[in-house]
Amino acid sequence: MLLTRDMMHPYQNRSVDFICDVAGNVANGCALWLDMGLGKTVSTATAASDMLDDFTVGRVLIIAPKRVALTTWPLELRNWDHLMHLRFSVIAGTAKQRTAAILQRADIHIISRDNVQWLVRMVGRQWPWDMVIIDESSSFKSQSSNRWKALKAVLRAITRVVELSATPAPQGLIDLWAQFYLLDKGERLGASEKAFKKRWFMEDREKHLIVPRDFADEEIHTLVSDITMHMSAEDYLDMPEKIINKVEVDLPRDKLIHYQNFEREMILEMEELDLEVEADNAATLTGKLLQFANGAIYTNEARDWELLHDEKIEALKEIVESHAGYPILVAYNFKSDLARLQKAFPQAIVMDDDPDTQLRWNNGEIPILLTHPASSGHGLNLQKGSNVIVWFGLNWSLELYLQLIGRLYRQGQTQKTVVIHHIVARHTVDERVLRVVSQKEATQRELLEAVKMVA
Repeated sequence: MLLTRDMMHPYQNRSVDFICDVAGNVANGCALWLDMGLGKTVSTATAASDMLDDFTVGRVLIIAPKRVALTTWPLELRNWDHLMHLRFSVIAGTAKQRTAAILQRADIHIISRDNVQWLVRMVGRQWPWDMVIIDESSSFKSQSSNRWKALKAVLRAITRVVELSATPAPQGLIDLWAQFYLLDKGERLGASEKAFKKRWFMEDREKHLIVPRDFADEEIHTLVSDITMHMSAEDYLDMPEKIINKVEVDLPRDKLIHYQNFEREMILEMEELDLEVEADNAATLTGKLLQFANGAIYTNEARDWELLHDEKIEALKEIVESHAGYPILVAYNFKSDLARLQKAFPQAIVMDDDPDTQLRWNNGEIPILLTHPASSGHGLNLQKGSNVIVWFGLNWSLELYLQLIGRLYRQGQTQKTVVIHHIVARHTVDERVLRVVSQKEATQRELLEAVKMVA
C-alpha cells in the first residue's frame, strides 16, 4: 500500500515549506540539519516534486552516500503516492551503465558521491541539473576534496542547492565554510576558506590547533541562520532514553609500561614477542596507540598483526553475558579487531551489503553484529534488532559516531532505552578520543540549538 501526502507529519511539511520558500524564492540554497529519523528523504523529495511541478526547477540531481543512493532514495520515491509520477534514474554500475543512466529521460537522477567527479568530467559544460540535493553534506566539508572541487566547477549552472545532514560540523565550526560556499558562493562566510579562518579562528600554538575566536560561535550562527533549519528528534518524536556507560579496563602492568615507552619514544620494542614497531610521525603513532589499546598492533605495511592483550575482549564477554543473550551491535576499528572478535565470538556475524543481513538482524536472528562505523553509518535501519551498542574500538570521527548510534537511537526503536557501552583502556589514547568526540558533539549541539532557536 502506497503512503499518501496527507500521512506526512507536520514537522515534515515544515521542512517542505522551508525548502520551497528559501531555496525556491529567497535564496539559491538552504541547509536542513535534521536529526536521524525525521524523514528528511521524503520531505526533500516532496519539495523537489513541488518545485518541478511549478517549473521552479527543471531537473534534479541527488548526491548521496552509495548505500543511500542505491536503496534509500529509490525506495522513498516508490513508497509515496504523490511521488510516483516522478521519473528517476540511478547513475550506478560500470562507466557504460552510468552513461546510459545519464541519458535516460528523468526528472531526478541519483548518484553516489564517489562518482561526482566522474559525472562532472562526463557532462562538463552541458550540465543539465539546475537543482542539486546533497544528502549528508558533511562529506563536502573539505574544499580540497575532488568531489567538492568538481561540484564547484559547475556551480554556475546550478540555481538551487539543498544540503541535508544530521552531523553538519563533526570537527567543529571549521567544517562549515566549504558546505556553505556551495549554497551561497561565499556570501555569508566569505569568498575563501582562508578569509573564513582569518576572521573567526586563531592558532593555538601549544596544541597546534586552529580554534574558534570567542565571538565566532554567535557570529557564524547568526550569518547562516536565514538559510538553515534544524529540527531535533527529541522535539518531535517519542525517543528512547539514552544510557551511556563507560567500561574501563586496565592494561597488564608490563604492557602499560611498553605502551608508555612507545608513546614517548615512538618505537615499540618487546623482546618477549620479538617485536619492533616504529611510528614515523604523530598521526601514525596515534593510530598505533589505538591499536595497542584495543589489544593488537599492525607490525608492517601488509597489516600483519601481533596480539598484545585481551583486556577488551574479556570486557566484551562480560557485557555479552550481562545482556543474557540479547542481540548486541559491536563497533570495531581495525581489521585486527575484527579477526579477534570473530575468534572470540564465533556466533557473531559481520555487517555487509547483503540486505538479508539487515533483515535477519531486525528479526532478532543475529546475536552479535560486528560492524565498522563507516559501513553502517548511513541509510540503515537497525533499530528493531537491538537497543545495545558496544564500542570495542573508538575513532576520532564524530560523524561516524553519531551516525552509528543513530541506527538504533531513532524512531521505531521498540525498547525504552538505548544502551551505549564504551570499552576504554585506562591511561591510553582511548580516554583522549572519548573526550575529544564529546567536545565535538557539544560544539555541534550548540550550533544546532542556535539555528533551531531562530528557525
